[in-house]
Amino acid sequence: MAWQKGKQRYRNDYSAQEFNSYLRTLDGDLPDEEAKYLLYKFLRANIAFTSELFLGVKLFPFQAMAIKGMMVSDYSMFVFSRGMSKTFSTAIYVLLECLLNPNANIGVIAGSFRQSKQIFQKMEDILSKPEAKLAKECGVKITKGTDQWTLKIGNSRAIALPLANGERLRGFRFNRIVLDEFLTIPEKIFNEVIIPFLGVVENPIEREELHKLESRLIDKGELKEENRYVWPNNKLIILSSPSFKFEYMYKLYKKYEGLIFGEFDRDDEEDEQAADDAYRLIMQLSYDCAPTRLYDQNLLKQAKATMSEMQFKREFGAQFVDESDGYFRLSKMAACTIMDGEFPAVEVVGNPSDDYILAFDPNWAGNTSADHFAMHVFKVLRDEQKICLVHSYAVAGVSLKDHMRYFLYLIENFNIVGICGDYNGGVQFINSCNESELFKKAKVDIGVIEVELEKPDQWHGDIMQFKNQYNQKERKYCILRKPTSNWIRNGNEMLQAAIDHKRILFGARAVDDHFDQQRKKNIPIEEIKWDHRITASSKGAKMIDLIDHQKSIIELTKSECANIEVATNPQGSQSFNLPQNLRRQKGPNRARKDSYSALILGNWFAKVYFDSLHVTPEKKPVSTFIPFTI
Repeated sequence: MAWQKGKQRYRNDYSAQEFNSYLRTLDGDLPDEEAKYLLYKFLRANIAFTSELFLGVKLFPFQAMAIKGMMVSDYSMFVFSRGMSKTFSTAIYVLLECLLNPNANIGVIAGSFRQSKQIFQKMEDILSKPEAKLAKECGVKITKGTDQWTLKIGNSRAIALPLANGERLRGFRFNRIVLDEFLTIPEKIFNEVIIPFLGVVENPIEREELHKLESRLIDKGELKEENRYVWPNNKLIILSSPSFKFEYMYKLYKKYEGLIFGEFDRDDEEDEQAADDAYRLIMQLSYDCAPTRLYDQNLLKQAKATMSEMQFKREFGAQFVDESDGYFRLSKMAACTIMDGEFPAVEVVGNPSDDYILAFDPNWAGNTSADHFAMHVFKVLRDEQKICLVHSYAVAGVSLKDHMRYFLYLIENFNIVGICGDYNGGVQFINSCNESELFKKAKVDIGVIEVELEKPDQWHGDIMQFKNQYNQKERKYCILRKPTSNWIRNGNEMLQAAIDHKRILFGARAVDDHFDQQRKKNIPIEEIKWDHRITASSKGAKMIDLIDHQKSIIELTKSECANIEVATNPQGSQSFNLPQNLRRQKGPNRARKDSYSALILGNWFAKVYFDSLHVTPEKKPVSTFIPFTI
């Protein structure tokens, strides 16, 4: 581990070493006001002591350094290994900042509202212990609304908000912004919504009056220019695991690094101004920087044995890495992803005038370590001959009835024009749905189309068979695809080509008006299950969680695709699977490929559907010869 100072001016006012040395020089009694002031400075300088005194929490040295860094710097970026207590350290920071700063106004924002709430839940856990008695006596109050959680201590407050509604964020003004899981925060919202928060100060008139007063004193020779009062800047705190180098976070990381070391573009007005008056900090910690007691050593050994070298560097080494050379390139999938604020975007209820394709890869093993039951809903962009993934589901360990209920919810809330599932398990699932009381009550019966669609030379005839059997009104529009080795190869090559040529798209995050419209939709939110970790209780909060969750599963789908490797056996047939080390993983958080499989099925069915729209019967040759007798 190395510590590099850079070329920024040190903020010695925050130095515990210098202040504690000064305290040792004091002798005798102090006036009450001075004693209170010195106590405050002592508490702010000695974060580990303050945490233990007020919260009853003993910090590891690296945690105390991180929290102190959040308080000292204007722009800070914390790139931590998995398990390095980012959420816990952030919760301690928010509590201490509200306790020590009477005017703290902190915004806690993450890619999903659930992640923002986790920081507040961690604060609740800390405050619930008897050791936090002193903090509780300061009048701590946490209120939980549908789309806003608030912590108040005196005049200070911290607010957790859902990021998705970018317009709503514009109605707040914070002097400190905490961005957790920065990788999940869109670049557009970061630059257009979050950064403008930091450009507005709370007391501009007071600052202007003091500046004029200081200028008069300087003119009289009673004050030096360098002794002007330095007002505290607004703060931005970024926390995340590292990204790939082609992603926006790495670009921001390199910009911070350049400004810290004075290696910035002096022709860039924004960089020049930032270098003059802002203090930046980057703290990058891998697992081997942590105390040995923090990590389960068996977990680390298992991770080293089962993860790829690149994955381990990212997850535990806290290193930015180049993308892998997998069959499906992450950078190309990123290019197929719709920018946030544009359309198509994720949906929980489809537009009645649009068409949708539903693909599923079934599995209903009753444990959370099993394969996911995966479903995807694609919006059909008929004029462009493209599809866009706008809704996803990936759950393990719930009952068959829960999967059926979610399947029915999708059928009833999206204008489905076709369904494609894996034959292995799909036959049983469709039959179970059709025979269930749930589907009979809803008067939904899914018809299966029997067609081969395997051999290229018979493709036209098979498409005609599909078209002749297809009937959307009677819901006879389902194909259960048998995963033959030939079809698996063709399906993967077809998906790779669709990604290369942007014929398959990934929906944007729901933001602004679209987010508001989706959260107001009337769906059976109390009946469906989409995640084991649901903490929301009210209907409105669950709707926010479901909308946030959609983007998370779309990103999971892309990650699963990026993990796929292709291998060829001696007989020449190809297999597409996870690397051997990932297949050895166990437990609920193991690597899977079920969402990838559903993506293959959906993309393949789109080809069938588009071809069926334009297919015409082959014209049989007509003989013009008329026999005659001689």
